[in-house]
Formats: sequence, structure tokens, C-alpha cells
Amino acid sequence: MQVAYNPTWDLDVLFPGGSESEAYQLFVTNLKGEMDKLSLSVGNLDPKAESLDSMLLNIVSQLESAMKKLREASAFVSCLSAQDVKDERADLLVGERSTLSAEMGVIRTHFQQKLVSIDDDVWEELLKHPKLQEVSFVLNENREEAKELLSGEQEILINDLAVDGYHAWNQMYSTIVGRMSVDIEADGQVRSYSVGQASNKLSDPDRTVRKHVFEKLSEAWSDQSDLFGQTLNHLAGFRLQKYKHRQWENVLKEPLEINRMKQETLDAMWEAITNHKKHFVAYLQKKANILGLEKLSIYDIGAPLTNQVKKSSYTEAADFIVDHFREFSPKMADFAQMAFDKRWIEAEDRAGKRPGGFCTSFPDSEQTRIFMTYSGTSSNISTLAHELGHAYHQHVMNDVNGLNQGYAMNVAETASTFAEMIVADASVKSSQNKEEKLALLEEKIQRSVAFFMNIHARFLFETRFYEERKKGMVSANRLNELMVDAQKEAYCNSLEDYDQNFWSSKLHFHITGVPFYNFPYTFGYLFSLGIYAYAKKKDGSFEDDYIALLRDTGRMSVEDLARKHLNVDLTQPDFWENAISLCVQDVKEFVAL
Repeated sequence: MQVAYNPTWDLDVLFPGGSESEAYQLFVTNLKGEMDKLSLSVGNLDPKAESLDSMLLNIVSQLESAMKKLREASAFVSCLSAQDVKDERADLLVGERSTLSAEMGVIRTHFQQKLVSIDDDVWEELLKHPKLQEVSFVLNENREEAKELLSGEQEILINDLAVDGYHAWNQMYSTIVGRMSVDIEADGQVRSYSVGQASNKLSDPDRTVRKHVFEKLSEAWSDQSDLFGQTLNHLAGFRLQKYKHRQWENVLKEPLEINRMKQETLDAMWEAITNHKKHFVAYLQKKANILGLEKLSIYDIGAPLTNQVKKSSYTEAADFIVDHFREFSPKMADFAQMAFDKRWIEAEDRAGKRPGGFCTSFPDSEQTRIFMTYSGTSSNISTLAHELGHAYHQHVMNDVNGLNQGYAMNVAETASTFAEMIVADASVKSSQNKEEKLALLEEKIQRSVAFFMNIHARFLFETRFYEERKKGMVSANRLNELMVDAQKEAYCNSLEDYDQNFWSSKLHFHITGVPFYNFPYTFGYLFSLGIYAYAKKKDGSFEDDYIALLRDTGRMSVEDLARKHLNVDLTQPDFWENAISLCVQDVKEFVAL
């Protein structure tokens, strides 16, 4: 008999009692104690002391422990606030988390300033110590970053003001979204849905349903556009003021440094994509023909090709993913099986949940949790595989030094899209007939369109918005115009209608964790394709190589990572051209079928 998996996660094994958990409060109390000791150690660090090596070793050890615990606490709060947007106690914990993060930011700023004060020749000698050598990349990164920051006092003030300024705008956005609902009519009845539930209906096979849902969602986002315009403008304004005082002219400086990649790499990637967009325009036109339309509208892109849409239960999806993972990587399959068995995934389709999906890590407990809303679509299966890829990435890094676990978003998205690719490719190969193969192949191409066109639109919008924001506040109407212009360019004017409200409906524009939460997705997608192509040549011996690559993601630049593990130069177009060619082959096969 098939075992049915529970689609709700187990948080009690981490901290029993939800947002009222006494165990969590005790954990935070202990964390604050550790941070106080760490702060004292950093304050006592003397760059001229004879015992500098032992002092630095002690701080590195304390920093690793405190950062792991802070990530643990932060992950728990993320889970609480996502599973129930009306949990007021969880909202308070979000505020407390922001304060803790700011305090850790102050400690790190002090630490960075102390590192800069160490003489270069002394620094070189210190890094020869085996335990410091292990984290030398991260320590050097912190030291170099400090050279470009303001004074320690000024950076600390920025951190402190960000709690009730910068980060508060992100919380305001989440609060507004959590209270939104969309009334949708179906079969003569009107039902109220959260925006996350309603968004799932945009893949309905019936175009009248898709159009109705899209219009109702657009109406809901438009009603709040003045508020979302405020959140977006003030988030950007805060960043721009910070950049101005640091004398950073390029708004991409911070996101590129966070992602440990060069501007040349980003430019080479977008150039290669732009050169191949004609193939994906041809796909969009072909799909329009199949659906009996002159042109697709933006709500048609994810539409199924037939009315016979296969729905899979959560358990069927779980077994499907584990089976296909196993064909490629037994260790990844075993991990996924454990995640389902131990209820590390919140997938129940219910109201009151935050829209979207994510994976978050509990490095102190060596666990992860995945959040999404599963309604049985093939897109949901892809999302589930995607988030399991994130979770596996953290899993193989559990025994890596905590300071080396801070891998950036672009390589994080590599592991997730790699997992998606395994499932998608295996699905196409195992298809039983032409119709099924066509549908599965189209799903793969839809991902390419998302990364090459949708994400590109986000990147173009955000780049242009920041340039206008430098001159002053940007109105909601102008944001709508910028969004449509970006979509038209990214989709090469191939659509009938666009989504002017996308800037307000996409959470990624409003988060404060990292700026430009867009291009790393496309990087991860294409980088994973390159890894996948390399893996297929290895004839089943790639699993350990893949794990080795993942374990290096937090301790080198992406250019060095690619050079070491794949022997390629990311600043040149060749790698990107080769990766995109795999996607073009999918389009050609689709058109032929």
C-alpha cells in the first residue's frame, strides 16, 4: 500500500508551542547571551596584540555559533509568519528578529573595522593558521568590504535605523498582502481566496477562468497600489541614500558583491539570452496558434495546452520526485524521502497562508523546512522539486564551517533549478505518448521563458526604476508604465496584454534581505544547465563531484567556482551560449511535435 504523506510541516520538533513557544524564547535568551559575549570579545580584539591569533580564533568560533543560532531563530519566525498571516504573536517575533539581526550587524561591523586595522603582513601570517585558513575567503571578504564602508559608528547607525525604517517597509508590505482577499466566481458561486490561492488558478485550462482570475487579481493589486508604491519607493530611497553616503554610484554594486560575481559575467549572461530570444518568441507564437489566439496574453503563458490537465496528489508528487531523483543521485533521493517522512514540508492548500514558496534552514538543528501551497498541478510539482533542491544544498553543507555556509542567492538557485531539471528531463523521457510528451516538454520551455523573459523584465524594471528614484518619488502610474515597458522589451513585444501591477504583486521587489532579487534566478538556471550537461557526460559518477561543488559555494566567487569544478570562464559568452542551446533544442522539439 502507498503511504500517504502529511502535507503539513512539523515545527514542534524544533520549538514546541508555535509562536507562544517557551523553548524558542529560552533559545533566543541564550542567543542574546552568546551575542553579548561575542560583542565583548570583538571589543577586546587588539590588532597589535601578541596573542592576536588566539583572540581571532576565539572570535571566529563564537561568531560561527552565534550566526548559526541566529539563522535558526530567523528560520522559525519565517515559518510561523508564513503558515498563518493572522498570527499577531508571530508578527511581534518578526520585529524581535529584526532587532536581533541589527544587533548582529553591529557586531559584524565592529569586527570588520578591527580586521581592517590589522597590518597586511600580519594578516597574511594569521591566515596561515589551519583553522583560519579554512575560513580565509570569508574573512578576507569581510576585510575588503569594510574598506568600502563608512565609519563604524555610521554603519552601526544605519543598521539601527533600518529596523524601524528599511525592514519595516518590508513588514508593512507583508501585512497588507496577508489581509488581501480575492472574490472569484465559479459555477455560479462566489468564493473568497487569498492572493496565493487565486494565483494558482492562473494555470486553469479554461481561458475565461484565467482571464477572470487575472482581472480580479489586477483589481485587488490596483486597489492597494498607492500603499505598495510607498513601500517600494521608501525601500529604494533608503538604499540609494546609503549608497550615496558610501559614494557608490552603481546600484548593481551591492547585489553583484552579495552574489560574488562580476559585472562582466552578468553582461555576458544577458547578452547571450538576448541573442537567442527569437526562439522563445517563436514558441510563444506557436502556443498562441495551438490555443486559437493571434497572440498570447500574459495570463496565457502558463496555460495548459489541453483541457485534460493531470492532477497529482501530494503523495503522488512526492513519490514521483523521489523516484526521479534516485535515477540521478541516490543521496539526494534519500534526503527527499526523509524530508517527506519527517514532515519538513508545509504544502497544504488552505486560506491564511502567505503566497509563494521558500526553503529555510535550521543550521543549528541541521534541518530544513519547505513552504508552499500544493494544489496538484505540474507547476506545483516543479516548485516542490525546486525547494527540495535548496534543502539538499544545505543538507550537504551541514558539517561545513558555519562561516562558509553563507552561499549567495545565485548559487543557491543553482541547486534548486538543478533539482527541477532532473525531474523535468526524466518526465519528458518517460512520457507515454505524444500528447503527454508535448505537455511535459512545454513545461520545461515555460521555465526557460520565465528565466529569460519574466526575470529579465524584473531586472529591466528595477534598473530603470532606481534611475528615476534617484530624482525623487515615482508615482504608482509611472511604476505601471515602467513595468509594462520592461515586459514589452523582455518578451520582444510578443504578447497581447501585460501585467502592469506586477511590481506590486511580486514580493521580491519589496524584500529587504538582498537587493535585485531577480538576475540570480536566471544565473542559477543557466549555471545548473551547464552542470547538468556536464553531469550527463560523467555517466553516473557525478554525484560526489556535485556535492563537492555545492560545498564550495560559500567560500569562493562564482567565477572561481565554475573554473574549479567545470573548467569554464563565466565572463565569456561560450558557457552561457552552450547552456541556452539546451533550451533552444527543447523549443525546436516542441515545434516539430
